[in-house]
Amino acid sequence: MTSQEFLKDKFGISSKVLELIEKAEKACLDEFRKIDEIAEYNQYKVIYHFQKNRLSDAHFNGTTGYGYGDIGRDVIEKIYAGIFAAEDALVRPQIVSGTHAISIVLFGNLKPNEELISASGRPYDTLDEVIGIKGEGRGSLREYGIIYKEIPLLENGEIDVKSVKKAITSKTKMVLIQRSKGYDYRKSFTVEEIGKVIEEIKKVKEEVIVFVDNCYGEFTEKKEPTEVGADIVAGSLIKNIGGGIAPTGGYVVGKKEFVENASYKLYAPGIGKEVGPSLGLNRLILQGLFFAPKVVGEALKGAVLISKVMADLGYDVLPKYNEKRTDIVQAIKFKTEKELVSFIQGIQLGSYVDSHVIPEPWDMPGYQDKVIMAAGGFIQGSSIELSADAPIREPYIAYVQGGLIYPQIKLALSIALEKIYS
Repeated sequence: MTSQEFLKDKFGISSKVLELIEKAEKACLDEFRKIDEIAEYNQYKVIYHFQKNRLSDAHFNGTTGYGYGDIGRDVIEKIYAGIFAAEDALVRPQIVSGTHAISIVLFGNLKPNEELISASGRPYDTLDEVIGIKGEGRGSLREYGIIYKEIPLLENGEIDVKSVKKAITSKTKMVLIQRSKGYDYRKSFTVEEIGKVIEEIKKVKEEVIVFVDNCYGEFTEKKEPTEVGADIVAGSLIKNIGGGIAPTGGYVVGKKEFVENASYKLYAPGIGKEVGPSLGLNRLILQGLFFAPKVVGEALKGAVLISKVMADLGYDVLPKYNEKRTDIVQAIKFKTEKELVSFIQGIQLGSYVDSHVIPEPWDMPGYQDKVIMAAGGFIQGSSIELSADAPIREPYIAYVQGGLIYPQIKLALSIALEKIYS
């Protein structure tokens, strides 16, 4: 029995869908080769820093309680700092999400009456209440007297560098750049583009902290934002860099002072990075990092295929299959709410965990609209495992990301197409 015969027999995939995907795959081969080359480069980078820091079996042991003297944790942070070409890193299981990692950077490095500027428009929905844009403001930056300004993107989706530079004042302490599109139908920003923006910002005020939200972006390119001038970046271990193996955690990487300030907010002033038990997770964090370049490559190939297939069917997609990618997110614009919901339910049906569960829109904490999310993975909320989600608002856009292995992404897409057209 061939793979296609198995898909027909066991999953009920029609010849029409299989032929559509096969045709798209052939058109994507050049893009797949580019992705493989980036993944190979990043794999060598990871191995080099494992070797440079003399990673040993002893570093897999965990600590409890305060976590003093955790040599494995310390080596992990040296490896991360090396991969990002940065001075220091904070990589901890106590950081539970990308939003949490971003939050400790903001609260650790901003004081009352200092100013934060978002250079990339409105940040991701979960940061609204962190900043104090929405909600009652309790515990937000706004409640602590931190000033916030937001510079909308230009009509073409680019950062309005002139307006960002003009907005910088004596009170401006930090400029935030969100690398990935989040829940916006816009292009994500490449590392090269981020570097050019940083260069212009520093011309106005050299000491301003440029902070890049790096979620969904790690290992999609050969460089990271810290290699083009970012002072500090943050992300989640249940996204790209955890490789689908790290069960929880987040990271902050950048200049030593700013990383230490974030650690004071995570733990306590004066204690910072000296504490934080690894709880036996060192091996999983390291193993996930080892697999991450390959896994990210698989996710990117899946995103390219989805983009090509959906465009062939007449849907608006962003990015297009042959455009340069800087994150693992693929956006698809649907015509109706019903079509959107059917597609995401189809992705869930193609999952290897909870494939029998039918997702429905619900009031998800941290979001302003109802959200529907397909997420059948080994790790709850893992965005490097295949997931698809969408706020239920016009325009009806699904955001698909992740996938540990390409065949599973292909299967989920096939089932989603059958779900839409059944």
